[in-house]
Amino acid sequence: MQLGCLKCYYYFTIRRAEPIKETYASSGVNIEVSARAKELIARHARSTHRPEVLSGVGFFGGLFEFKGYQQPVLVSSVDGVGTKLKISLALGKHDTVGIDIVNHCVNDILTCGAEPLFFLDYIAAGKLQPEQVGEVAKGLAYACREVGCALIGGETAEMPGLYTGEDYDLAGFIVGVVEKSRIIQGKKIAAGDIIMGLPSSGLHTNGYSLVRKIFGETSSALNTPYPELGRTLGEALLEPHRSYYNQLKPLLPLIKGLAHITGGGLIGNVPRVLPEGLAARFDSQTWSVPPIFNLIQKRGNVDRDEMYHVFNMGIGMVVICSTGNVDHFIKMLPEARVIGEVIKQKKEERVIID
Repeated sequence: MQLGCLKCYYYFTIRRAEPIKETYASSGVNIEVSARAKELIARHARSTHRPEVLSGVGFFGGLFEFKGYQQPVLVSSVDGVGTKLKISLALGKHDTVGIDIVNHCVNDILTCGAEPLFFLDYIAAGKLQPEQVGEVAKGLAYACREVGCALIGGETAEMPGLYTGEDYDLAGFIVGVVEKSRIIQGKKIAAGDIIMGLPSSGLHTNGYSLVRKIFGETSSALNTPYPELGRTLGEALLEPHRSYYNQLKPLLPLIKGLAHITGGGLIGNVPRVLPEGLAARFDSQTWSVPPIFNLIQKRGNVDRDEMYHVFNMGIGMVVICSTGNVDHFIKMLPEARVIGEVIKQKKEERVIID
């Protein structure tokens, strides 16, 4: 009996000592789930392909045949959606953030006068959820189709050691092209030129960390309706970032400078296109600040200067042109407003908002 028990003891001890066989899935990364997510992305991406696309999504590199330009200059930009994703997660709505990142990048290269050619996305999460990723890809593809840009590839990454819970990140990379002779860089801007503004659709993709600190990010807070907004707070905050490409494309030859008003607002972005010795003077009474910004300022007790440093305050794109072209612009773009002028300025202050 004792010997038998001893055999049992050794048997079970040896069995327990056998090392556990680890797999990639046991570490938190599921290759099959990733493959499913990639297939959903590819399904949407194919709807954006132009004739120049020579490879489907899934190859190691995206192939795009370049043609039609005499002195082509490639223009690129990369950006992310930022903490707007927290609002998306709280509300369980993910189809608009894909629109956000594409339009943000399209507007960035538009400031040089560039045509968008192709776009690549990067989605990273602690645990990939294919249907969620599919909703993001749906927004990416929609925005790309709107401007004739091919969603040519990207990357999905499952990183449980870096992201927790349902958190995910979304970034995008765009490549466009412009004829060298048609590049817009603001070099011809002069004192006396007129500044026009095109309205934003809301916060676009900037200032959400401050908004979340003021209102929180619970579903109850975001689902609260506000009469001045005509909808819930969450619906206003998830309003997609506007693209200005289709509106401004026919007018590019008449434009001296373009500034995409993102993080930093008018104060941080307009000087990027102004030659030395010049400044922009804005008359804040010439446009209506959307209610969402007034609500943020009031609830957070935010100073006016801080608001103009953080948010676009209702102006998503600034257009600078000669006085002689103003009437034509307004005829072509009825929503455009003259909001300021370019002035000589020897001081460090490059933006004045009256």
